[in-house]
Parts: sequence; C-alpha cells; structure tokens
Amino acid sequence: MSSTEVDFYELLGVERTADGATIKSAYRKLAMKYHPDRNPGCAESEARFKAISVAYDCLKDPQKRAAYDQYGHEAFTQGMAGGRGGGAGHADFGDLGDIFETIFGSAFGGGGAGRARPRRGADLRYDMEISLDDAFHGKNSEIEVEVAASCETCDGTGAKPGTSAKRCGTCGGHGKVRAQQGLFVIERPCPACHGRGEVLESPCGDCRGEGRVDKLSKLTVEIPPGVDNGTRIRLSGKGEAGPHGAPAGDLYIFIHVAPHPVFQREGTTLATRVPISFTTAALGSTIEIPGLDGKAHEIDIPAGIQSGHQLRKRGAGMPVLQGRGRGDLVVEVVVETPTRLTARQKELLAEFRETETGEECPESRGFFDRLKDVFSA
Repeated sequence: MSSTEVDFYELLGVERTADGATIKSAYRKLAMKYHPDRNPGCAESEARFKAISVAYDCLKDPQKRAAYDQYGHEAFTQGMAGGRGGGAGHADFGDLGDIFETIFGSAFGGGGAGRARPRRGADLRYDMEISLDDAFHGKNSEIEVEVAASCETCDGTGAKPGTSAKRCGTCGGHGKVRAQQGLFVIERPCPACHGRGEVLESPCGDCRGEGRVDKLSKLTVEIPPGVDNGTRIRLSGKGEAGPHGAPAGDLYIFIHVAPHPVFQREGTTLATRVPISFTTAALGSTIEIPGLDGKAHEIDIPAGIQSGHQLRKRGAGMPVLQGRGRGDLVVEVVVETPTRLTARQKELLAEFRETETGEECPESRGFFDRLKDVFSA
C-alpha cells in the first residue's frame, strides 16, 4: 500500500474534520498494530506502518495539513509548497519515540535517532537434580557453568588496552542512517558500527573486539527447604555477559527432585504405602514411620482397618517453601494375607473360622447376600 494511492485520512481511519487529538489517537492504535517488531517478516505490515507514519506526519502539522486539504498529494511533489523540511516526503520519525516506548519499553524510546543501547546478555538455564532429602532440608550446592564472561583484558570494552573506541564516521555516532525512498524516510542501523555509534580501530586480541570470552564459572546455589519439581531459582547477573560491556543476563536453576524409594510427594504432602499383617489390621496397633526429619512418627492403626484406608499425620510432611509449617504424612494401609503358615497357625485359624457368624466381616456378608438376592429373583 502506498500513501500516494490512499487518502491520508482514510489511512488513519478518521474524518477530515477530526481534531489533532483524534488523529494522534488513531495513529497510536495503528502504529501499535502494524509496527514491524510486532509483525516480523510481514512486508505488508511494514508498508502499512510506513504509510500511516507519513500520513500522520502530514496531518499533525497544521501547515502541511492545510496544504494537503487544498492540493492533496500533489502539495508535496516538486514545485509545490511543502511546509518545513520539504514536505511529507521528509517524515519526521522523532515523534514515534513515545509510541515505541509504550509498546516495547524504554529501550525503544528516547525520541529519534540515538545510538543503539548495549544489548543485555542472554539468560541461561541450568537443570539440577536433587534428592527428596535435599528438598526437605535445603542445601548449598556448587555448580560449574560455561558462560560468556566479561573480558578481563579489556574490561569488557572490546578495545585493545591503551586504546578506546572512536566515533563512527558513517553515522556520526548516532548508530543509525537514513535513506529517502519516495515519500518514505527509512531508518536503519548503521552498517559500519552496527548501531553502536562507535568503531574499534584496535580490537582486543583476547576477545577479538567482542568484550567477552567463554569461561568456566563456579557458583554456589542456595537451595531453600521445600523446593519441588520445576522450582526456578534465579541468580541475577550470572548469565551470559553482554557484548562490549553490556549488562549480563541471569542464570535460572531449574530443580528436579529424584524419586524416593519410600515416599511419594504431592506438594507439601508425603505419601507412602505400609503393609500390615491381617492380625494387626484386626486387633489394631501402633506403628512407627521414620520421617525425612530424622524422627520416628507414630501412626495409630485402629482395630478393623481395611486395606486401602489412609491415615494422616498432621505436620509430618514437607516444609512450606519460603513459608512456615509443614504438610502432612499420609499412610495408606495395605493388609497382607499370610502366605506361609505353621500347622498350629492353620489349626487356630480353622477354629476361628468355626466361630464366625458373619458379623466380623460385614462387607463380605453384605456382598454375598446381594448375590443371593440377584440370582434368586
């Protein structure tokens, strides 16, 4: 789409009688929608963005707008009065700074053709596996990470010691260059200094002008009690150093808790399955479960407990991450039937069976009573 083919008011979606505030509001919305950084690789959006920028540059200026209202696009062709700077073909992109800052943050603000800000170093990820016991108590762990660190020889500047960067002669230190293409003024990063506004005549030999070198870094990670799978620990400034002295990124430690042979974890709850003999289930008892805290936790087994029943011990689970208190310990009872009996044990069990009335196992009796009712009907 070319601004020479479409009316400026139509491009911005406003009436010809719209005031300056309405025009500015319409432009802001369209600039947010079609900005190239929001539509990477879309040539149509880029062309649309350029067109609405030219339209707004014209209509925001009372003199240009008056000329456009009287003569249309021909007001800015050669031989016609074009207002300041030679007409709409010389669009002033300085007013886009506040729009960029609104959409993309302060890195795009600053009102026009300032040099590119140093690019922050990349964030890094490190996956760490720990035991459930470590997750319970917490620990300090030392790790080794290979990162791009600031070059000590040049202090991260990229310049050979004793020298410094010089202002770029191509862009005059602005970091950007402009080119006229018809009605459009296109602004690009300077090809000579890549947007820095400075060039290195004598690059550092150790980092080859980059300002950073690969280095094996040893770090101590403090793992707090209560961490779980997926817990992320951030080490600020311990990521990759930025080029040419730019700030370093962050290092993120992702925690993975290894399976435990006894306990399964669900948040702050610890769960385990405990087999008990059928006599313990029938008569009741008290059992002890060793906890991760090093204490033995007593669990009361009520008489007549059934397999699959869960018993809860309050405050015997995992600690709350960065908080107070602990979760619960949940014990699932599994009643175990004996597989090897002595002759005397068999004799006693036979005697017990002779004394059964059906009241001892109400669920079993109820089930067989229902079977009789179903098949006798």
